[in-house]
Amino acid sequence: MQYKLALVSAALATFALAAPQDATAPATAPAPPAKTCTTGSVQCCQSTQTASEAAADPITKSLLGLVGVTVGDITGLVGLTCSGVNVAGGGTCDAQAVCCKDNSTGGLISVGCAPVTL
Repeated sequence: MQYKLALVSAALATFALAAPQDATAPATAPAPPAKTCTTGSVQCCQSTQTASEAAADPITKSLLGLVGVTVGDITGLVGLTCSGVNVAGGGTCDAQAVCCKDNSTGGLISVGCAPVTL
């Protein structure tokens, strides 16, 4: 089962990264990175999307629906293919370090994320 989840996660992340961006969506300035994570552990996500980007991306929208999240309820960013970062051990992130309110899907998709500076 874990191998299936890992394979599905990798495939979906590939699709999400390759999905075309909506040029008509208004650009929003990301929030400045926080220094600490008060809602859970720091995650390293291969990609992040705003709620409006997630709503426009059929793959992300489908994933959110599968885990019972309504796009309109999202505040913050949506993180895709995330893994934990050991901040105390001097952990690094080669993608987007975030702090998310909901990491309950095993890293496939995280909701309510905000950038974090490592």
